Amino acid sequence: MAMKIRLARGGSKKRPFYRIVAADSRMPRDGRFIEKLGTYNPLLPKDSEDRIKMDVERIKHWLSEGAQPTDRIARFLEAAGVLEGKARNNPNKAKPGKKAEERAEEKAAKAAEAAEAAKAPAEEAPVEEAPAEEAAAEEAAE
Repeated sequence: MAMKIRLARGGSKKRPFYRIVAADSRMPRDGRFIEKLGTYNPLLPKDSEDRIKMDVERIKHWLSEGAQPTDRIARFLEAAGVLEGKARNNPNKAKPGKKAEERAEEKAAKAAEAAEAAKAPAEEAPVEEAPAEEAAAEEAAE
């Protein structure tokens, strides 16, 4: 029998609450399980002690029996120090799109120009000669 340590969802609509369970991998997500090993409440703040509660002794027992943790449970166990951390694949889907990259490049270029302009001393401020020229042109027209 292939055993999994996984999350079983509870709670109402838009208010998730999960039980950490040891279950046969052929059973449905919220279906029959063998043992409840803890709880996970994603609505609580990340630094809250009640967010993840696990019976580490029983989890170690099930891991020794050959149960495979799901990815999310493996992350919880790594954070608790039960499992070793492993390198994960960061897919290209997480990278920003072409338009977002172009906007970031434009923003960086504008910031570089602004920094350059701030560094360069005010060499010769352009003198506004347009009003004087307009006044001379008006006088000549009269």
